[in-house]
Amino acid sequence: MTVNTVLTSPMTSSNSMSSGYCSLDDECEDFNFFTAKTSFFRKPRPAPKQNETKEEEARGTKDLSEKEVQTRIKAYNSQVTENGMKLASDGSYTGFIKVHLRLSRPVTVPAVDLSGSEDQEGTDCEQSEKRSSFYIPRECVKQLHISSLTTTREVIQGLLKKFMVLDNPRKFALYRQTHRDGQDLFQKLPLPERPLLLRLIAGPDPQQLSFVLKENETGEVEWHAFSVPELQNFLVILEKEEAERVRAVKQKYTMYRQKLQQALQQHDP
Repeated sequence: MTVNTVLTSPMTSSNSMSSGYCSLDDECEDFNFFTAKTSFFRKPRPAPKQNETKEEEARGTKDLSEKEVQTRIKAYNSQVTENGMKLASDGSYTGFIKVHLRLSRPVTVPAVDLSGSEDQEGTDCEQSEKRSSFYIPRECVKQLHISSLTTTREVIQGLLKKFMVLDNPRKFALYRQTHRDGQDLFQKLPLPERPLLLRLIAGPDPQQLSFVLKENETGEVEWHAFSVPELQNFLVILEKEEAERVRAVKQKYTMYRQKLQQALQQHDP
């Protein structure tokens, strides 16, 4: 599923959202939050390299000259039939990027009160404290209209605001995905990076470059960054996986015991 969203930098006013993020198509068709069993455990990841710890402080891709921008925009637009890039008089340009949402953990959103109570006094503060945890469909794709000045940080913040996600933006990261030698390679983008510049340099081919929103993997889980409902949900998942692993281990050793007993019976005189 694909949703179109306009995200400009600097932000402009919009009738749809006071924050400056304008949606061309307010909702994903068939978009629903849902809960599902997921694996609480992850495969161990190699320790981050020393130079990766300062990734957020790294500078973005080097700017192109005005002539290079004009040449690349012309070449880019010749390869697409719609959603091309447009060059502004000030040298900046606008265009579209698609972001694949691949979140394996639940996100926190405001809880919706469906009781229909007429007593609204004081409920705004109460509702702001009520939160729910949901899983965003992994196949959801959002198309963003951004400018060449829009940073990775602003793209992440815009996506979270679109879905009313209350989690700290630092819990998420935008990755560039490339396909090389039959493998998908992921690289975390620095927060000052400008995704549209990367799109322009790579061209419109998604095999050359695509953007993915994932959890910000820092090597260690920052438990303090999660809300109480999230932590409670993790405990439920942990208990289910613990029970499943205990059952699998018991079944495994029961089978071994039966085979050993059968072998012993064959050796009995």
